[in-house]
Amino acid sequence: MNSSASGEIFARLRERLSVLRSRSPAIHRQLEGVDLAALRGPDDLARIPLIRKSNLSERQRAEPPFAGLAAKAPGKFKRLFLSPGPIFEAEDVGADPFGAASAFRAAGFVAGDVVLNCFSYHLTPGAFIMESGAHALGCAVIPAGPGNTEQTLQAVAQLRPTAYAGPPDFLKILLDKADAAGFDASSIRKALVSGAALPPSLRAELEARRVKTRQAYATAELGVIAYESEGANGALAPGLEVNADVLVEVVRPGGGDPVALGAVGEVVVTALRGDFPLLRYATGDLSAFLDTRRILGWMGRADQTAKIKGMFVHPEEIVEIGKRHPELGALRLVVRREGEQDAMTLRAEVANPRAGLAEEVAASVQVVTKLRGDVEFVALGALPNDGKTIADERPVA
Repeated sequence: MNSSASGEIFARLRERLSVLRSRSPAIHRQLEGVDLAALRGPDDLARIPLIRKSNLSERQRAEPPFAGLAAKAPGKFKRLFLSPGPIFEAEDVGADPFGAASAFRAAGFVAGDVVLNCFSYHLTPGAFIMESGAHALGCAVIPAGPGNTEQTLQAVAQLRPTAYAGPPDFLKILLDKADAAGFDASSIRKALVSGAALPPSLRAELEARRVKTRQAYATAELGVIAYESEGANGALAPGLEVNADVLVEVVRPGGGDPVALGAVGEVVVTALRGDFPLLRYATGDLSAFLDTRRILGWMGRADQTAKIKGMFVHPEEIVEIGKRHPELGALRLVVRREGEQDAMTLRAEVANPRAGLAEEVAASVQVVTKLRGDVEFVALGALPNDGKTIADERPVA
């Protein structure tokens, strides 16, 4: 992102936050002590505390219904949702409130397409995220939802949808069952998929059946975060393009500071569209930036809490140990079984460890985690770039 583009983005961010801080109690709390005028670039965002998806359910129980996130009363939204967790969300009134239209456009959807929507319409926002984006482009939608395969195939044969939205594996199930039952599903020629992995083998199979398949990265709270797009030559571009109406950071798991370009970390999203705004929302997902506007896509989960000798150890605690010893680089707590007991070793990158540093770090490990652990120093850059702060290598059985 060039400095001019960054300046424009943060000017809009400051303007929007100045409005929301008086309307959203959660954002008001996040911005306590923060000078909005000082928010000039990505590094400045680290001054604002995160809202973590992992504890949002608890916060909503303590402050129903939305933990102070909403900027208006529940009755003024279009829809209210319950997602697994449980986490409660709201849908704004207006066109494309979840920012899904960009993903559909990049996948080749156009006005007049008939979209078979196989995301769930029951309590969760998944189907409505996609439906609103399709409608914003001028598409008609068949609200199929998951399941009811035979009825869905009847609708496909009669209504001849040109496109599909839903999980990628369910599209394969539909096409397989259509072939087996003699239904004509050949009208479906493009798909925008999400909610499950799209391995290269599945993409290849779907495209061999003449269904151009693209994927989007979305969550129930944030809507569409990023999506696949094509380059100037029409070929699929690497990674996922970050949606223009959100701001994405990749931060150290368990912390809030940004990692270097290309390093794996936790995806943090600021989405201030509408009246259900989220400022520095830590998704718990891992990814990395390819460049300033593209991420690699979903690379696993950042929540690596481990129970060791009956005690929970959290990634935030490993980050705290690093703060106590700034001469250390990347850290990784490795958990194993040795002699039928849990054992842990903190591996730390350091250029030239001084005498006594290992003992000092080991003392910090015990103070912070309440557990004893070994300390092992490794060369700078020696730890894997996989976003793991805690690596639990104990056998599962």
